[in-house]
Amino acid sequence: MIPAAGLVIGLVAGLFLHPEVPVGLQPYLPIAVIAALDAIFGALRAVLDGIFDDKVFVVSFLSNVVVAALIVFLGDQLGVGSQLSTGVVVVLGLRIFSNVASIRRHLFKA
Repeated sequence: MIPAAGLVIGLVAGLFLHPEVPVGLQPYLPIAVIAALDAIFGALRAVLDGIFDDKVFVVSFLSNVVVAALIVFLGDQLGVGSQLSTGVVVVLGLRIFSNVASIRRHLFKA
């Protein structure tokens, strides 16, 4: 219940406070959001499978965001940031859709 309350509080705070993202971090924000969504859908799948572990979730969440941001940063340094960003989005997008399909199968038996 606490994580759900934290999510709601964070969404409401973001909607009303309109935080400013520094220009230097703006290219990394969409990648960090997608990496975070991957961890969240993976956690939901683990809950439904009965194997959820909060420590694994926290480590997965943080490592997904950090690794995705580092890949994009490395791409920016090499001059191929948009290509590596696309690669990260594709890989994490595939994982998200895979987790969503598993969740759908679990919930609807289809």
